[in-house]
Amino acid sequence: MLAFFKHIDSRTPAGIDVHVILDNVSAHKSQPVREWLEHPRRERWHLHSTPTSTSWANLVECWFSILARKALKNRAFNSVADLQHAIDAWAQHWNQDPQPLKWTKQAQPVIDKVKRARTALHHATKPATDH
Repeated sequence: MLAFFKHIDSRTPAGIDVHVILDNVSAHKSQPVREWLEHPRRERWHLHSTPTSTSWANLVECWFSILARKALKNRAFNSVADLQHAIDAWAQHWNQDPQPLKWTKQAQPVIDKVKRARTALHHATKPATDH
């Protein structure tokens, strides 16, 4: 993770903030990564975590799915640069007429899932002697 962060940092102009969306991964919590992020030169770094057990709610995944279907599916790229160009071109096209991503999940299945998760957590953390 640290090598990846350093790679991003070295290729992002100094005046631009870096926002990283983390999907409940713990690699960013390691001591070397924390120390690197705590340095004053990394004030522009902002980490955002998606809520635990809610990757289905992550609309960013929807956007990447659209990107994959509309810009990358059934295409071959001869280089990373060609792939990057295709992604950039599609993103520019998207940004000219952006379409909002709408939450279509019904509330009751979400509530039911939370109840099941709470029940499972309660049973997992309940002492064997039931004290």
